[in-house]
Parts: sequence; structure tokens; C-alpha cells
Amino acid sequence: MKLRTGSRATDAPREEDPLAPLDPIPVEPPPRRRRPHWLLVEFVRLIMVSIFAVAGWEVAASLGPRASTRLLVGIVVGSGVGYVVGGMFGRSTATAVSEFEREFRRKSAAEILAGAIGLVIGLLLATLLSFPLFHLPAVSAYPAISFLYATAGYLGYTIGRNKSDELFGLFGVKPRAAGIRPGEVSVLDSSAILDGRILALIQMGFLNGTLLVTSGVLAELQAVADSSNPSRRHRGRRALDLLVGMRREPSVDLVVVEDEPFQPGEPVDSQLVRLAKARGGAIVTNDAGLARVAAAVEVPVRSIHALAEALRPPVVAGEQVQVRLSRRGRESGQAVGYLDDGTMVVVEEADHLLGDTIKVMVTNAIQTSTGQMVFGQVAADVTRPLEA
Repeated sequence: MKLRTGSRATDAPREEDPLAPLDPIPVEPPPRRRRPHWLLVEFVRLIMVSIFAVAGWEVAASLGPRASTRLLVGIVVGSGVGYVVGGMFGRSTATAVSEFEREFRRKSAAEILAGAIGLVIGLLLATLLSFPLFHLPAVSAYPAISFLYATAGYLGYTIGRNKSDELFGLFGVKPRAAGIRPGEVSVLDSSAILDGRILALIQMGFLNGTLLVTSGVLAELQAVADSSNPSRRHRGRRALDLLVGMRREPSVDLVVVEDEPFQPGEPVDSQLVRLAKARGGAIVTNDAGLARVAAAVEVPVRSIHALAEALRPPVVAGEQVQVRLSRRGRESGQAVGYLDDGTMVVVEEADHLLGDTIKVMVTNAIQTSTGQMVFGQVAADVTRPLEA
């Protein structure tokens, strides 16, 4: 990818410069999360307060003859300790539950099901292997059996989850990735968004399903939008507006990927390839280098530029085209112009017609890595330019 850096323009006030750096990315932010599982925290705290209050009452009663004041102090002290300990334990429990839920959200139903199957198989194997341990003394047998069950269950779940694709592949089933709705999955590169035509492709139905955008790509777009170069800044601003437009399209689901476990300092290209491979999707890009890397690891690539080239009508020898000559060619007497779709036209013996729009008879057309190149000569019926 070519868009990796950008500088912030600070030499002019934002009010006076319409192309001044943008505010933070106009992608809808997620709603602010409340304290995780607050009801669970309070429930755990209530249980701990009750336990410590009873414990305080028991301790106070054991110190001597029962006195209402001593019992009341024991209950109050126990309740206070329980409130503090319960809050700490409740928050720790809520955090663990939140992490557990987050981990499960990142796993597909197929991975969870395969992990459950592996867990059951692991526990069955542990049951078979535990029979000889029952002949040991109880003080040694129960810890050993508990360790065996925990180890076998964990290994079974982990192996089953990691091998879910192979497991379901035995039955000819290809499960979907977690959090992905039915349809195609596409990972967007910054070059595809900056191209500006991706929203039109979505609206025409050429691109649908789930569109994944990583935080690294968003950072690249923000860097371009904050560039001191007015042209780059305008392109970045338009790209961010396109993201907002894509969110409103009913045929796609734009997902900003923030919790994928990327390696620190990992290049954005590597992140995109790894994400597309993990989610079973394709990369949408105009970057030829990224496309080659993705193809090398068998990740599908969709190039907007390649699509435009494929849809461009071919120009064949003997056809007449109308073109405006804009500059001289490499060889003597040549003039160069461009068709409306950007195709370069090289016209022989036409340098005296620079700046004019003329009819050109196509003599040859070749396909290059950047598109089609057309060679021709001034049409025989052209005695004067069509347009000064």
C-alpha cells in the first residue's frame, strides 16, 4: 500500500481554510459501555455481605455470653468487610465474565460447537483413564483425578476449536466466521476506499455482504485527510465521507474490526491478508503489491481498477475515435490524447494539431499492465480540427 504517512497542517486556522484537517473520523462511534455486569457485581456483593455478616455474628457470639451490642458490632463489622470484599470479588468476576463473552463473540458457532465436542471427548477419555487412580489413597486420588479431568477437558476443547474447519470439512460443511452475516465477506484496503468508486459499486450490486475495515486502514485514511497537500487532503476527506455513505447502504454491513489480535507493529498489509484468510473473505484493493501478496497465500482479491479495465470497451483497428490532442509524443511528429475512459491514444504526424479535437483512425491497439494503449493516424476526411 502506498498511503502510509501524512502530516497535519497547523499553519492556518480551521475557520479560514475549508480544506483544513478534519476532526476525528466520521465513522459512527460505538455507544459508551457502562460498567460491565453491574447487576452481577451487586449480586456478588450482596452474597458476600450476607456471608461476612453471619461470620461476624458467629465470631461475636463465640467471644462470650451473648450481648446485643457485641452481636450488633460483629454484624456491622462483618457487613462492612463483606461490602468491600464483595465489591472487589464482584468486579473481578464481572471482568472475567466480560472477557469470556468477548472471547466467545470472536468465535464462530462452528468453533464453539467443535470445542464442545472436543470437551466431551476429552472428559470421556479422562473417565476411562481415571479408573486406575481410584486404587490410590483418597488424599492422592482426588487431586490426581481432578487434574486429569481439567487437563483432558481443556485439551479436548482447544483441539476441537482449532480444528473446527477440518472437523466440519469431513461432512462437506464450510462454517461461517464469527459475527458475519450470510453473504460475501470483503476486507477493504485504503486504496479501494480512496479510489472513490466503491460506493457506486455497492449501490449497483457489484459488492454486497459484510465489509470489514481495520483500525489501521482508518488511521491511514485519517492521515491522508490530515495531509498538508490539498489534493491528498481532499481525497482523504471524500474517503471518510464514503465510509459514512456505506454505513447507510442496506445491502452491506460495514464492520470496523478493533478487537482482532494483530501483532504490535504489524504492517497494515499483513493485517488485511491475515484477517481475510481468517474470515474466509476477499481483499478489495487497488494496490498491485498487496494483490500479489494476497494471491500468494490464496486469498481472493477484488481490484476496482481491474474491474474498470475489464468493463472498458475495447478499441480495435479500423475504428474511428474522437480525441483531443493534449501533448507531444516521444517520437517526432507524434501527438497524444486520451479518451473519456482514460485510454491513451498516440497519433502519428499530428503534432501540428495540439490542442485540437480530431477524428483518429485506429491502426493498432495493445494491452499493457496499466490498460489499453491505442495507436492511430489522423482520419483521411479530417481537413480541419473538429473543435478549436
